[in-house]
Parts: sequence; C-alpha cells; structure tokens
Amino acid sequence: MKVKICGLKRPEDIQVVNQYRPDYIGFVINFPKSHRSLTPEQAWLLRTDLSPEIPAVGVTVNQPLAYNAALLNSHTVDIIQLHGQEDDAFVQKLQARTGKPVWKAFRIRSQADLDAARHSSADLVLLDNGYGTGEVFDWTLVRDIGRPFALAGGLRADNLSDAAKMQPYVMDISSGAETDGVKDADKIRALIEQIRSF
Repeated sequence: MKVKICGLKRPEDIQVVNQYRPDYIGFVINFPKSHRSLTPEQAWLLRTDLSPEIPAVGVTVNQPLAYNAALLNSHTVDIIQLHGQEDDAFVQKLQARTGKPVWKAFRIRSQADLDAARHSSADLVLLDNGYGTGEVFDWTLVRDIGRPFALAGGLRADNLSDAAKMQPYVMDISSGAETDGVKDADKIRALIEQIRSF
C-alpha cells in the first residue's frame, strides 16, 4: 500500500517528505479555492528541492489540455491528477500528448459514480468525497471496483485501519497530515509508518 502526501506548499514541507519518503507527493496547482494552491512556478521551485525518487503529482481542476500537458512536459510534475469535470476523451488526449501517467478523481456518491471510475481510461482513479472537503464517503461502495485505486478524503490516523480494509493502491492524505492548516512533520512521519505497517 502506497502513500501520497498532498497539498505541499512550503520548502519545509519538501524537507519533511525528503526525510520520510512517501511514495508520492502532490501539488495543488492554480486552484484558488484551495489554501494549498500554488502557481506552476512555485511548484517548479519546490520540485527542484524534492528528492528525485519521489514522484510529484500535479492536481489541477478544469484546466485546458495544453496547460496540463505543459506541466508534465516541463517536468514540473511527473503525474497529472485531474480533479474537475474532465471527460474520458480528455484523459486519453492528455495521455497521448505526453506519454505520462494521468490520474482522474471521482466524487463517489452512488453506484453510477463508481461505474464511471471503473471504466475510466486514467492510469489510476482516485476516489474522493469532493474537492478537499476533509470528509470521508461510504467506503463500502468501492469494494467491487475491480481495478487499482487511490483513496482520498478525510483520511486520518484514527481511520486509516478502516480505510486499509478497502485495499487501495494509494492512500492520499492532505488535511490529515496538517495541524492548523499547515503540514505537520510528526503527523507525516506517523501516517507513513502506519500505512506501511498494513
């Protein structure tokens, strides 16, 4: 089981993940509704200090194809995680244009949402409750998805063992790794250790 620490925005955050080595990190790029949002230039600068062994995921919301492709082709990020209303044709075009992995987030509220995720062309689907709400959804819905997935939304130390029962490929943590809206080194270390113990 792998772990992604999402929403990094300070040089100190990069130092922490370089020390504790999550499998992925995430930058929220150009989404002003999030207090974790960065410009592409800010993400690039943080990326230059990130250990090359840790893939960087760029989280974008309803950005044009060329914008996402530029983030990948400039090596600002290694993976794009689409978090808006991008359709499957968009996913396929981005994959074809860049040859890089594309993840797609799905807000899971019903079986129909799960079916859409199941049939997505994305390299990995991320199942969530919404856009950084910090709330969980009914995880029992994902039992029969039949493909690897990342699980996000409200993951914290006190519910990781329940989340692990869903057997996600990646656990994606943001607010659960923070104290007062800022990434917390002790929480990051403990969460990574906990997930790797499953």
